Amino acid sequence: MSVNKVILLGNLGKDPEVRNLEGGAKVVKFSLATSETYKDKSGNKVEQTEWHNIVVWRGLADIAEKYLRKGSSVFIEGKIRSRSWDDKDGNKRYITEIVADNLTLVGGKRDENSGGNPSNANVTNGDVGSANPTLTNDSSDDLPF
Repeated sequence: MSVNKVILLGNLGKDPEVRNLEGGAKVVKFSLATSETYKDKSGNKVEQTEWHNIVVWRGLADIAEKYLRKGSSVFIEGKIRSRSWDDKDGNKRYITEIVADNLTLVGGKRDENSGGNPSNANVTNGDVGSANPTLTNDSSDDLPF
């Protein structure tokens, strides 16, 4: 048995990148920063930021496109995926991404230009048919143990 589960709480580093693929599928990609603070040997406070590549698909991508902006706080649950490809110069490239299957918008109200940001809205891939993401909440536990 194995488990591939990632849980992140962080802030978007830039506005999401939205792509509509052939066949009607939508994918949204964005960078998410998580920070950790600790004291070094000298007692100085050090903040270390880790950047994560997040990928959101289909209906969940619609929600991300509508509500997420640079600086948005979001709670992500998903799985790690690594992939490789050959770039235009024939070099092998690698990337590790978090494929989100659940996201929770965290924080207060945003200005009207952002399309509104429902506080603490929880949306999963199974909930994406809902017209109002603030009404969806998947509290089921999908862990195999």
